[in-house]
Amino acid sequence: MSSEDNRVIIFDTTLRDGEQSPGATMTLEEKLQVAELLDAMGVDVIEAGFPVASPGDFESVAEVAKLVKNASVAGLSRANERDIEVAAQAVKHCEKPRIHTFISTSPVHMKYKLRKEPDEVLEMIDASVRFARKFVDDVEWSAEDATRTERDFLCRCVETAIRAGATTINIPDTVGYTVPEEFAEIITMLKERVPGAEKVIFSTHCHNDLGLAVANSLAGVKAGARQIECTINGIGERAGNAALEEVVMAMRVRNDVLPFTTNIDTTMLTRASKLVSAVTSFPVQYNKAIVGRNAFAHESGIHQDGVLKHTQTYEIMRPEDVGAGKSALVMGKHSGRHAFREKLKELGYELSDNAFEDAFQRFKELADRKKHVFDEDIEALVDENIATATDRRKVVALTVIAGTMGPQTATLTVDEDGGHRTVQAVGNGPVDATFNAIKQAFPHEAKLALYQVHAVTEGTDAQAEVSVRLEDEKAGISATGRAADPDTLVASAKAYLSALNRLEARKSRVSGGRVKVEPLSEAVRRSGP
Repeated sequence: MSSEDNRVIIFDTTLRDGEQSPGATMTLEEKLQVAELLDAMGVDVIEAGFPVASPGDFESVAEVAKLVKNASVAGLSRANERDIEVAAQAVKHCEKPRIHTFISTSPVHMKYKLRKEPDEVLEMIDASVRFARKFVDDVEWSAEDATRTERDFLCRCVETAIRAGATTINIPDTVGYTVPEEFAEIITMLKERVPGAEKVIFSTHCHNDLGLAVANSLAGVKAGARQIECTINGIGERAGNAALEEVVMAMRVRNDVLPFTTNIDTTMLTRASKLVSAVTSFPVQYNKAIVGRNAFAHESGIHQDGVLKHTQTYEIMRPEDVGAGKSALVMGKHSGRHAFREKLKELGYELSDNAFEDAFQRFKELADRKKHVFDEDIEALVDENIATATDRRKVVALTVIAGTMGPQTATLTVDEDGGHRTVQAVGNGPVDATFNAIKQAFPHEAKLALYQVHAVTEGTDAQAEVSVRLEDEKAGISATGRAADPDTLVASAKAYLSALNRLEARKSRVSGGRVKVEPLSEAVRRSGP
């Protein structure tokens, strides 16, 4: 197998499918941060959004297309001329633009979603791919819900797309339904049966509803697919997508049975994971493969003894291979800027001068309050700082009166665009009082959909990390905020206000914007492979 034959294209859809995770919406600035890192990391194709969905999505795709230096930038479109024209306009400034157009092909989708007959779908495939080729040479076509599509009809659809000029054929497991053996059989069948299959690249796009997204993607590659569509941390609709870090490291660590290569600089994986977690406010589970906090942690005495004698006894990859190198630096209140900057580098962060100074001051404040400052404390502190750096409204001070006597009362001082104001509210408990104070300061109709607290580290002085999700039922949108502080109530207030900032920013993006593109309904916006 030649080096060209075994190279797998990494197509990252964090900015499109990943952002469709409820509450994971990113601002334009955050999308550009993520796109720049993906480009530097060696991602081949960045799917930057669904341009026709909203003015905000259009602007994001257009700005990403202007920013990236090496990757192709793809814009998603349905199988109609308006979608394709808007996508073409959005990616036109990219050196390597791609239009990714899709249509459903399974019986259940055609009957209930499209309300089209099979012959009509074939006509739409032909017309949409031919129209997209008028704008770009690189056209990807996807058969939405391919794994539940009748095999003969799937072959006809793929043949039609190839004949019309598609250069990449994506076979999505849209609802996470298939299993590895079955998915491999589908790829093999298409490559053997469809005329012209040898001229195109076959791609996988697997969802994780049964926890098989990575396994299915790798099975597809073994069967002949040479592109994997994936996301950082595996974020995406419902249970998420195949995780980029997992498919890449699986091919690297088990190159004996997966003899494939990618262009990814794996030492940047941890950094990418932390950035996406910070901008989406989606915490990475502790036992997440490759980038989880416990991925290279050993608590069992037997494991510790083995690792100390030889790391390969219990580690199949080195932490530094994924950018998670360990350090002997012990951080505390006497640590200076140089040590703090080095620690940030080791943890995968590169901050601007202003962001660094802000993070350093918060670190010193934390070190004065906490005897031991762990890496996890610093990560929580910086992640919160990244997530709230552009927030218009921030917590300045909070005093809460609680106890058995009641009523619980919260006095809150907030900053809005540089101006301070103080409000007071009561509630059924200190957290309720705190949230009522925020509602009094900034009246809104959003409902609390999630309130979650966990300790960042052990001990009674541990920082509390709080996640809050707010939902605006009328607008049909939601947003998640996250914050950390040794005081649980302060962390709760910051997280709630962060979620509110994000919710209002998203509402503004959906309803405003400079590009005249009519916003779609949430259900339509969330469609895709």
